Amino acid sequence: MRLLRFFTVLATLSGALIASASATESRSDPSNLACANQIVSTWTIAQLANETIAIPVEATNIGALAPAARAGYGGILLFGATAPASMPQVLATLQRERPGHYAWMVMTDEEGGGVERLTNVVGSFPWAQTMGKNLNAPQITSIAKRVGIALSASGVNTDLAPVLDVDGRAQFPGAANPDGYRSFSGVASVAATDGPAFMKGLQEVGVTSVVKHFPGLGYSTRNTDYGPAATLSWANLQTSGLVPFREAIANGATAVMMSNARVPGLSSLPAGLSPVVVQALRTTLGFKGLIVTDSLSAGAISALHLAEPAASVMALAAGDDLILFGSPTSVTASLSLAAKISTAIVTAVEHGTLAQSTLIAAAAQVLAARNQLVCGAATTTTT
Repeated sequence: MRLLRFFTVLATLSGALIASASATESRSDPSNLACANQIVSTWTIAQLANETIAIPVEATNIGALAPAARAGYGGILLFGATAPASMPQVLATLQRERPGHYAWMVMTDEEGGGVERLTNVVGSFPWAQTMGKNLNAPQITSIAKRVGIALSASGVNTDLAPVLDVDGRAQFPGAANPDGYRSFSGVASVAATDGPAFMKGLQEVGVTSVVKHFPGLGYSTRNTDYGPAATLSWANLQTSGLVPFREAIANGATAVMMSNARVPGLSSLPAGLSPVVVQALRTTLGFKGLIVTDSLSAGAISALHLAEPAASVMALAAGDDLILFGSPTSVTASLSLAAKISTAIVTAVEHGTLAQSTLIAAAAQVLAARNQLVCGAATTTTT
């Protein structure tokens, strides 16, 4: 019945926004990234820094984000169950405030089950594990398409989903287990079929899918939101956690979220702060797209006595592109912390602890993610 209600609620949107489906394919073109690099190479260090930062906000408070839009922050991350009726119009207005009118990444977490946002416009759909047990890949793709259509209609262009972690435990996610029902399966081959199927559905309707949490949090020692954790060993991950990521990348993944867990046998640092782990994603798996951090306000990060500004510099130096942090206690608090992160990034470049070329590369990835760019012709399409 839950699936039936979901399809019924969104049926009226089923034909909308399909025309944007080719946008994701265009942005995956290396020439688009090359153009983005050309554009951002003319920006100030502060502009580059801001482009790599996403602002967390309750969806009901998006009207207060004009300062974030004018500052050129690269994205916003929406929390809460309710999307205001005016949200598409408000986001369009904020878009006009953006420097160069370049699109920013308007993100939320729509995984299904207990990890859902904006349910008044998206509705509810099952946990990933429920989908994995009861639906085939085309059916999962169909659900994701309807989720993407509803998100797009509300002005949201990026979904921090699906979870590709391989974890078969029938548990609600919590302090001991970050996955459980969030995982499509404890069988790597099944997760590698169903997770990319969800990714495909989002991408087919022009929504950026951010697959997570590299290199796989399945059966990790703890939820990194609460403290330090370790994944399975790098050797074990070859035939488990990495399998869905390899499949997603082979099938056109354009964005990957790093985990905050350390990877035994590869790095003692949280994955998103580790140059070795990021390099494995880039070289061993051949991923060329956008790399997003998990929240740098997580317990696994603060346990290292790293505040968000210092952790952000480390993440960029490691090779990440877009910084996520915090929960939206208030717009003022989010903007204040974002400004501190930006200042730390600028200072690191000025002091030589973060290469400006690295920051340029990160900002270019963020810009290219939601903008179809044509250099030399003054033509930019924002979506």
